[in-house]
Amino acid sequence: MPTVSAHVALTLARHIDHVFGVMGNGNAYFLDALERSTDVSFTAVRHEAGGVVAADAYHRASGRLAAATSTYGAGFTNTLTALAEAVQAHVPLVLVVGDEPTSGPRPWDVDQIALASAVGARTYTVGRADAAATTVIAIEHALTYRVPTVLAIPYDVAARDAGPVPEAPEPRIPEPLVPAGPFAAGAVADVAAALSTARRPLLLAGRGAWIAGAGEALGELADAVGALTASTALGRGVFPRAEFDLGVTGGFGAAGAMELIREADVAVVFGASLNQFTMRFGELFAPGTRVFQVDIGPAASHPHVGGYVRGDAAVVARELVTAVRVLGVASSGWRESVDLATARAYERGDGVAPDGRLDPRSVAARIAELLPDDRVVVSDGGHFIGWANMYWPVTAPDRMMMIGTAFQSIGLGFPSVAGAALARPSATVVLTTGDGGGLMALADLETAVRVAGGRGVAVVWNDAAYGAEVNLYGLKGLAQGPMRIPEVDFAALAEGVGAEGVVVRTLADLERLSTWAAEPEASRPFLLLDCRISGAVLAPYQEEIIRVNS
Repeated sequence: MPTVSAHVALTLARHIDHVFGVMGNGNAYFLDALERSTDVSFTAVRHEAGGVVAADAYHRASGRLAAATSTYGAGFTNTLTALAEAVQAHVPLVLVVGDEPTSGPRPWDVDQIALASAVGARTYTVGRADAAATTVIAIEHALTYRVPTVLAIPYDVAARDAGPVPEAPEPRIPEPLVPAGPFAAGAVADVAAALSTARRPLLLAGRGAWIAGAGEALGELADAVGALTASTALGRGVFPRAEFDLGVTGGFGAAGAMELIREADVAVVFGASLNQFTMRFGELFAPGTRVFQVDIGPAASHPHVGGYVRGDAAVVARELVTAVRVLGVASSGWRESVDLATARAYERGDGVAPDGRLDPRSVAARIAELLPDDRVVVSDGGHFIGWANMYWPVTAPDRMMMIGTAFQSIGLGFPSVAGAALARPSATVVLTTGDGGGLMALADLETAVRVAGGRGVAVVWNDAAYGAEVNLYGLKGLAQGPMRIPEVDFAALAEGVGAEGVVVRTLADLERLSTWAAEPEASRPFLLLDCRISGAVLAPYQEEIIRVNS
C-alpha cells in the first residue's frame, strides 16, 4: 500500500515537474516514491540551502512552481537563509522536510515550525489520514500568497501505510485583483487625467507587473501617451519597445537616464515596491513630479506617491488604456525628442585601474559583447551586483534574477545556476558572483557544473575582499583585516569539478569566452572566468549607499 510519503509525492507531482534537494533520513521515503512512482525529476544538490535556492531560481526563470526537500534537524536548519530569501522575494515553492516523530522530539530535533515561522514561512504537517489534502493546502498557500511553504512529514509517519491515494481537489488560486467601487474608479480616472495632460510622462514597472502579465497593456499605454519607460532591476525587459526604454532605475541606472526620469512631470509605477534602492534613497523623482502607484498592497509603499490604485497591474493598465483613448489623448512627443542612446550609455572604464588590477567596468562591458544573446543571468549578492545589472541587458524579467538580495544575503549563487538551467533548457546561464559569496556557496559549484554543463558560465569578480564592507566600513577607518580574503584560484577549483577555469588578468584573457561561445554546446565545458579586478572602482549604487550612510 502507498505510504504517507507516497501520498505527499504523488499529490505534489500533479503540480510540479522538478524537485531539488539532499536526501537524508527524514525524506528518504518521499524521494523513493518520487523516483519510483512519478515523472517528476529530482536534481541532487550538495547543500540543503542549495535545494531551496535552485527551486527559487527555477520558479523565477520559468514561472512554474518548484519544490525542494531536506531531512529534519540539521538538514532543515541549513535551508533557513535560502528560505528567508524566498519569503522576502515572494517566491512560491514547497519545501518538503522530515520532522520530529509524533511521539515527541529526539535530542537532535529542533522546533522546525518556530524556525520556519521566524523567517516568515508557514508549516503544514501531514498525518496518516490527510497527507494528500494537506499537500494541496500547502501548494494553495504558496501560490495564493506567493511565499514558500514548508510541508513536514513526521519521522514515525513517513513509512506508514496510508491506503490508496485519494483524488485531492485542485488548489484554488485568487483571480486578479480588480479595482472596485467609486473610490477605485475615481483613482483610475485621476491617473488617466494626469497622463492625458502630461508633457513628459513616464511609466515605471517592476517584477509585479511581469507576474501580472502586464507587458502588452503597458506597451499600449506608453504608446498612447508617448511615455518613456523604465523598470526596476527585477522588472527589466517588461516593456515591449526597447527603443523608448531607459533601462533599470536606481543605483544600477545610467546617469543620463536618471536625469531624464527627474524631468518627468507625471510618473505611474506598476507592480514595484519602490524600495530605497529603486528610489535612489528618495532622489529618483524630482519634487515636482506627480507620482502614482498601482499595486496589490493595501496602501502606497513610498511617501512620494501622491495617488494610489489598488489592483492588478495588467487589469489597471488595460483600464487606463481605455480611459486615455476615451479622453482623446495625443502622444506627448517627449520620447521622440530625447537622445536615448546617449542617456542609456555607461562608462566603459579604463581597462586597468591605478592599482594594476582590471577595471570591473571594462571587464563587464567586454563580457557583454561576447555573451550569447539567448541568456539568463543569475546573480549572487555583493558589491559586484552592479556590473551585471548595468552592462548585461536581458530581454525579459525572467532572464535576470538576483537571488539573495531580497534578504541581503551572499553565498547563494552557484546552486541558482542549476534551477535556471533546468527552467531554461536552451539558454546560456550566466552566473555573476564575488569571491566571498563564491567561497560560501562552494559546495554547489559541482552542482552548477554538472547540471548546466556547456550552457553554463560563471563570472567571479575576484577582488580578494568583501568589497561592499571595504567600501562602506573600511573607508570609514574600520579595521580592514576581517574584510580581506586571501586571493583564491577559482579557476583551479572549477577544474577540480570538471569545468574549464580561466584566470582573467587582462581584457585579452576574455577572448576565451568568444571561442567558447562558438563551440558546440554539447562538447564544450562549463566555463568559469576568475576575473582579478580592482576593489578600488566603486559601483554607482555603492556610492549612493556610502553617501546616505556617511
